Amino acid sequence: MQILLPSLQIGHYFARYPIIQGGMGIRISGANLAAAVANAGGIGVISAVALGLNSPYFDITQTNVGKRREQFFEANRLALIDEIQKARKLSPDGILAVNVMVAAQDYETLVRTSAEQGINLIISGAGLPMQLPEFTADYPEVALVPIVSSTRAARIMCRKWERNYGRLPDAFIVENPNSAGGHLGAKLEELGDRTLDAEQVIPELVTYLQQELGKAIPVIAAGGVWDRDDIDRMIAIGASGVQIGTRFITTDECDADIRYKEFHLHAQPEDVVIISSPVGMPGRALRNSFVEKAIAGDANLDKRCLASCLHNCKCRDEQKYYCIIKVLDKAARGDIENGLIFSGSNAGRAKRIMPVAELMAELVA
Repeated sequence: MQILLPSLQIGHYFARYPIIQGGMGIRISGANLAAAVANAGGIGVISAVALGLNSPYFDITQTNVGKRREQFFEANRLALIDEIQKARKLSPDGILAVNVMVAAQDYETLVRTSAEQGINLIISGAGLPMQLPEFTADYPEVALVPIVSSTRAARIMCRKWERNYGRLPDAFIVENPNSAGGHLGAKLEELGDRTLDAEQVIPELVTYLQQELGKAIPVIAAGGVWDRDDIDRMIAIGASGVQIGTRFITTDECDADIRYKEFHLHAQPEDVVIISSPVGMPGRALRNSFVEKAIAGDANLDKRCLASCLHNCKCRDEQKYYCIIKVLDKAARGDIENGLIFSGSNAGRAKRIMPVAELMAELVA
């Protein structure tokens, strides 16, 4: 018999349900999806990655590389402001977060912009956000939530944050690289290692936070969470809540093109594959024409860097792989054969596209 789900407190904020929607870029989780989840009692998340790419603020035909890069980063900032304001208008009282990648060249700008715009939480992964408290120092009400895949990473962060800033994270998201979608916090040769599973990492991290730090910092389980049974299982091992990404793609409010949602809807479990990425980490995605070419190392893949958006990029630096933001953008706009469609391991389980409110009701019933 299922028990009632607990509420979730992160910093100053209390969510009715312990469910955080995953931050999926580019423009998979924007204002519409985040607001819908927040209105349904969860925590809605806007992905800040490359929001300016398809915005009125960016001219993709700009041929001057320096000007294009400068314009791209300013477009990202302005588009993020628009997205946060739109989400807040749609959800005046909901809890809203922004997911910002440490790996992004404009990481500091996007973090500062999110805080200035009154976002409730900043979730940060794709690297350890060691300077996150510094960038949000003027906004102490903003909750800071790093994404980690090990207790070791969390321990390093806690020590540095306490020493340099006199504070600790308001929560941790533990991402399981063996089931999460998108870029994974593990090397290719580490995938399949069961010590990286949530069942191993979460109890260990909770013990560290409670016994060594003496703090009740919430730990959120991410990766492979699909239904109420998964939520109950994560809470039973010590998690305070869950983050769900892939399942929110097949919703009416997901910000992606309908063709993207339908591609997920019709996917089969065997369509989920691991792909190499110019960021230097593996990613979990759905098989399509682009992915087939990328796995085969097709020499004809477009390797022209658009805007030098990442600190480390093998496309820009070594002319290898492909431009990550170009292919993610193609997919989000409905080019499902030539774009990169990230997915968690549960792809193929969705039965239909439904409203977020209905999905949330199903998850928490």
